[in-house]
Amino acid sequence: MKIEKDIFPQSRKADETTRETIAPPFFQALLNYIENGAASWHCPGHSAGAAFLKSPVGKVFHNFFGHNMLQADVCNAVEELGQLLEHTGPIAASEKNAARIFNADNLFFVTNGTSTANKIVWHSTVGPDDIVIVDRNCHKSNLHAIMMTGAIPVYLAPTRNHYGIIGPIPASEFSYENIQKKITNHPFIKDKTKKPRIMTLTQCTYDGISYNVEAIKAELDGKVDSLHFDEAWLPHAHFHEFYKDMHAMGAGRPRPTDSLIFSTQSTHKMLAGLSQASQILVQDSENKKLNRFVFNEAYMMHTTTSPQYSIIASCDVTAAMMDGPNGRALVEESLVEAIDFRRAMQPLQDKIGFKVWGPDNLPSEGVGPRENWILKPNEKWHGFGEVSENFNIMDPLKTTILTSGLDVDGNFADQGVPASIVAKYLVENGIIVEKCGLYSFFVMFTIGTTKGKWKTIVDKLSQFKADYDKNKALTKAMPKFAAAHPGYQKLGLKDLCQQIHDEYKANDMARMTTDIYISEITPAMKPSDAFAKIAHEEIDRIEIDDLEGKVTAVLLTPYPPGIPLLVPGERFNKTIVDYLKFARDFNSMFPGFETDVHGLATENVNGVKKYFVDCVREKA
Repeated sequence: MKIEKDIFPQSRKADETTRETIAPPFFQALLNYIENGAASWHCPGHSAGAAFLKSPVGKVFHNFFGHNMLQADVCNAVEELGQLLEHTGPIAASEKNAARIFNADNLFFVTNGTSTANKIVWHSTVGPDDIVIVDRNCHKSNLHAIMMTGAIPVYLAPTRNHYGIIGPIPASEFSYENIQKKITNHPFIKDKTKKPRIMTLTQCTYDGISYNVEAIKAELDGKVDSLHFDEAWLPHAHFHEFYKDMHAMGAGRPRPTDSLIFSTQSTHKMLAGLSQASQILVQDSENKKLNRFVFNEAYMMHTTTSPQYSIIASCDVTAAMMDGPNGRALVEESLVEAIDFRRAMQPLQDKIGFKVWGPDNLPSEGVGPRENWILKPNEKWHGFGEVSENFNIMDPLKTTILTSGLDVDGNFADQGVPASIVAKYLVENGIIVEKCGLYSFFVMFTIGTTKGKWKTIVDKLSQFKADYDKNKALTKAMPKFAAAHPGYQKLGLKDLCQQIHDEYKANDMARMTTDIYISEITPAMKPSDAFAKIAHEEIDRIEIDDLEGKVTAVLLTPYPPGIPLLVPGERFNKTIVDYLKFARDFNSMFPGFETDVHGLATENVNGVKKYFVDCVREKA
């Protein structure tokens, strides 16, 4: 069967441009293969969609996803498409093309997200008992890598403000003198002179804070073998001067002398990749090149032998979309839309009581001066205190909306609107936000965001405020939520907001949720050793009230913000235990607004919901 002809509309064929000049290498090879109509005698078993046509429900599936997509779901046995695991053929050509576009010496497509990309980087560079330098508020995939490799972590501590927003790691934390002090004082590092194998930094955070990479390279080049920037949320930065020096690698910037540079990027987050589309970028140093054989052993360890070719094609096409002037134009348009949204929210601040987190001095039009977005010491808006000059920038595309009731100093107003209620209200109006904190929620701008899309958010927030002022009955304001939780059906929207706000205020939750991340943590075991206790069943399930002093065998991760509180092998302190007690009590009081903590297990004991954590069994 032939490819549907309308996938190449005539508007794309101006001046008799053919698809051969439009499609990048792998996508072109995939199109040619399908159009040639080869019979499928290989996996997957649906045989180019034919299996679905033998069942009524299968026909629905086939009609929904379409003939072309199902034909493009082919097996790695198709030699003319190349091999992802071996980086051959059209796949290799596409990876080389993407490396050129992203200014890397090597680039590898990853079809299971940046979580997998991070683990590939780590397993290609890190072994048991190696010293690793890690952002304490990194994505859990990097902590999983620590647990898998048997490394010994030394953490860099970020700042936080009382909105619950993670701030930058101070520049002083990156000084090798400071890192060496942490190594010297670490109880599990025997050879204090051993060079760290990798430094992993979150670049940028959920809320848009990025670092001056050139300053970090200047400090750590040659002192750490590999510098890894987890740029899951920053693949667009290479294509616009706004982000100059604030991303891992770019044209015209000096090559490091001794350290390899890795960047792991989620092209499915900010660019146009399909879900799970990610990539690993590598920059060689003057004195060290990537060992592709060693790297590929780790790559094969974590990559399926049955990759989804549509994801590979989207990696290929996404890179091609960013080639040349088009890449800058797409990012410029995204920046303009995001800043237009911020401007549209400003006059509504008094009316709605909400605002977009970020600098106050927005330009009257366009993107405006880059300088406005550079974090400066002791600025009130960010609340991170003595940040270093020209060390951090905020990405305008990361739009964190602050609701009313809490200020940056952690002070609660008499009235407030918890963000979780706004998020559920928006869901009932067809808007899904990316994440939600106590008094903040996150809206993501990408190259796919349009003015019509973000204007809907402004309209719905105005509608929320009108319903709040009227104390509109929840059965009317949030009918689906009220139906699912009958206990709230006699309340109005303002009533519910006030009840949860009062509970947050009574427990000083702004400071508690900050303190749990800056409280002193004591390591008792290597993360890999503690996690291994689970497989050996050398653990006990400990109830919350008895956790203080116990050693966790699991990652303990509250959502929001999705950053682990404790890593396997670390001891519970009183601050963290008090937080878990609050979460337990809050969940009981406000069903439907439960605090989700991964690693916190629940069991029904004599009709009562109990909360436990799996901890390393203490020796008798």
